Amino acid sequence: MDDRRLEIIIGRLLRAGVLLAAATVFAGGVLYLIQHHSGPANYHTFVAGAANTRSVSGIVISAAHGQSEAIIELGLLLLVLTPVARVAVAMVVFLLERDRLYAVVSLIVLLILAFSLLHAA
Repeated sequence: MDDRRLEIIIGRLLRAGVLLAAATVFAGGVLYLIQHHSGPANYHTFVAGAANTRSVSGIVISAAHGQSEAIIELGLLLLVLTPVARVAVAMVVFLLERDRLYAVVSLIVLLILAFSLLHAA
């Protein structure tokens, strides 16, 4: 695979990830406005998100049940995972090209990204 084809694949992946994330956040926002259109806004006290949306599995389960806040968070999670997917695709391409050095570097970057996402406080 030549460099131009790799750039096109990665560009399409990034574009699709951002568009999917934006559409998900937008859908969650519209659903949130539909569900909470008449509720009073109180900006004097900070209210943390629900406990079930503090983990990836909780976000996915809550979004599947139609909770608008979880759908918005799922969209943000997709946005964060888009560059991670880019690194994973690059690693696979480097492995297919038998370019071990760049495959190992991509694997190290992927592990660092995964560790930082899974162990964020």
